[in-house]
Amino acid sequence: MKVQNIKNIEKFFGVIDDCKGRVELVTGEGDRLNLKSKLSQYVSMANIFSNGEIPELEIIAYEKEDIDRLINYMMNE
Repeated sequence: MKVQNIKNIEKFFGVIDDCKGRVELVTGEGDRLNLKSKLSQYVSMANIFSNGEIPELEIIAYEKEDIDRLINYMMNE
């Protein structure tokens, strides 16, 4: 799923932290980083966002409950 225009990065990672299953970020090279890992969060964000806003990410969530949680976040953000 594509996630766009993330302005509140702390809130976004709070939603990720609340997910029960694995949530991965797909890099431009096709690598997958586990976003539940704080180290991966810091490394991925250092490489992706430059001005405090993330324009677009591709993430994969494996649990339906987590997909619903992420969709709800995107619709209400």
